[in-house]
Amino acid sequence: MLGRVTAFLYGVFCYIAFLATFLYAVGFLGNFGVPKSIDSGPQMALGYALAINLALLGLFAVQHSVMARPWFKNLWVCVVPPVVERSTYVLFSSVALLLLFWKWEPMGGVVWSVTNPYVHGAIETLYGAGWLVVLVATFLINHFDLFGLRQVWFHLKGEQ
Repeated sequence: MLGRVTAFLYGVFCYIAFLATFLYAVGFLGNFGVPKSIDSGPQMALGYALAINLALLGLFAVQHSVMARPWFKNLWVCVVPPVVERSTYVLFSSVALLLLFWKWEPMGGVVWSVTNPYVHGAIETLYGAGWLVVLVATFLINHFDLFGLRQVWFHLKGEQ
């Protein structure tokens, strides 16, 4: 039974890591409510910042893509129990994104600027609605299965 409880707690920990990362992403990209956002911090040379940011995005893309491949999953379940394979994927994806947020280098410049408060409010509303659509979409395809909680819950109950 201890193995089931441990797997469940690990799955819950990985899910909480995802939730924290998701919420940080909202603030990071929107430039509000987080200690470091996409435009905060000292600006370095554009070439240096671009190289760092591309490497960070590449790291996330490779991790996210490789770990999703069936050949990797077949190898990976030799290292981690199958019941926590999805939770581990979620944890590694969250860590890769948190690393990206931490080490991101602002690239400077203004892409666009809105001074009208009504338009600014409309854009912020659309921004929030977009994140809400992303979250709702995860529930439409089984949110708890996607993020590994369903698997560890069934394992805890002895149904898997």
